[in-house]
Amino acid sequence: MAFRDITGHRHLLELIARAAMRATLPPSVIFAGPEGVGKRLAAVSLAQVMNCLALNGTDTADACGKCAACKRIARGVHADVLLVEPGDTGTIKIDQVRDAIERSAYRPFEGRRRVVIIDNAESLNAEAQNALLKTLEEPPPASTFVLVTSRPDMLLPTVVSRCQRLRFGRLSPAEIADVLMRDHEYAEADAHAAAALSDGSIGRALEGGTDEFVDARQAAASLLESVAAGSDPRRRLNGAKALTGSAAATDREELARRLCALSSIIRDLGTLLSRADERFLANGDLRPLLERLQRSFDSDRVLRAFSAVDRALAALDRNASPKIVADWVAFQI
Repeated sequence: MAFRDITGHRHLLELIARAAMRATLPPSVIFAGPEGVGKRLAAVSLAQVMNCLALNGTDTADACGKCAACKRIARGVHADVLLVEPGDTGTIKIDQVRDAIERSAYRPFEGRRRVVIIDNAESLNAEAQNALLKTLEEPPPASTFVLVTSRPDMLLPTVVSRCQRLRFGRLSPAEIADVLMRDHEYAEADAHAAAALSDGSIGRALEGGTDEFVDARQAAASLLESVAAGSDPRRRLNGAKALTGSAAATDREELARRLCALSSIIRDLGTLLSRADERFLANGDLRPLLERLQRSFDSDRVLRAFSAVDRALAALDRNASPKIVADWVAFQI
């Protein structure tokens, strides 16, 4: 996959591509950021840029993605691109690292540069990390090491200090929804529901059941519409029932998912009230609902509601009754 085909991170990817083409990219780098945002894809794309056959003698700062070298790198069978990842034990052991170091010492066999990608680098055990230190500090002249991790704090400080860290941020809900529809055949409503609760991660959006995401958002929307117009206690209790549902009345995980959906919609409501950039709406497909809610919510009420949901999630973590938490939220919003 070429850099142009990766969703999000445009500015960072352009910087990486230009640095690779100009041979100014540090030979030891860390791609750090949340899980499921495209870090490993970016590492593979970097390997393609460094070895793409179509880039010889050109100023283009991206791989073609179609030549024999690009295709072999994408399939993981290129002689000069080595992927190191956790084994069955969930860790990366010293023997794997020693093999990568030994192979990186040789000149490229068919490409311009050897690239060693260590995925889930936080899984490196202490011995493996220590074995890497000298190579990261003085890599072989034609080799690049890319450590991909969502938990850079688990790497030894001595490893981190020898690498240039590049930070990947969370994707926007709109970007995630586009990927889900384009690459995973999600319906539009399902894609937006999953994206709204993904916390900026495509991986997280794909982990949950689509129906669960849709149900969570519908329950949150029902609660907000129930409590928006007035303070009638019966309407608020009905809203709480909508938030829990018969099957979720004692399901702590399901209620937490619905509270997160509620928080997402409230955040979007605050975005509209503050006239912020609407591109950052997590639930852009619920625009009619948000416009209706604007008639009943001002900025102060949005802040109170957002704080109440945050406190409710904390109460769930402390083992509070799901039903009591749902009822309390309904009376606080």
